[in-house]
Amino acid sequence: MPDPFAESGWTTDPPRPVVPTPAIMAGKLRGRRVLIGLPGHGWRGDLRADEKVVQGSRTYVPVIPEAEWYRAEAEQTEVFAPLVPVERVWVEELGLAGPVTGTGNSVSRLVSLDEPPRRNPVAALDAGFLTGRRVVQLLEDGGERRDQRAITELHTSNDGDICARVTTELDWYRWGWSGRAPATLEVPVNLLWLE
Repeated sequence: MPDPFAESGWTTDPPRPVVPTPAIMAGKLRGRRVLIGLPGHGWRGDLRADEKVVQGSRTYVPVIPEAEWYRAEAEQTEVFAPLVPVERVWVEELGLAGPVTGTGNSVSRLVSLDEPPRRNPVAALDAGFLTGRRVVQLLEDGGERRDQRAITELHTSNDGDICARVTTELDWYRWGWSGRAPATLEVPVNLLWLE
């Protein structure tokens, strides 16, 4: 059965997926979003890196939670960053856009524990919930606006459009440490994807 939204131009092509790349293969790391972990054990995200450092014969990556990174950058302060062995750090890179695949059955969702999984975008309309999650806004010129967080669930705007409000990640984290409500942008659901 044809998709009536696709025929009307209401849906858009998905943004590029997030593809983890070993930090040892990456160039500059300062400010880049990273994952840390151990193959076969698990992964932790929402972290930012600084440049690699060498101590003795080992290479390490200073890594801090994103909230601390944004605060340190905004307020120009020093923060403690634990050193993580470079082989345990993966950089979030943007891959090539491709077709959106459904969540499928349980078997189709299985991943290897040898590396962090690729994260394909999910249309906001298909997401279980949005508030606090990383989102990508598709722009009319075909570009993408990243480093944003949804601050509402889907709702009907004053114009009758289905949309959600988003803010920059800096303002999202500043809201947490200062209590100052962020500036927001109302984005139509057909232009909004979970990262």
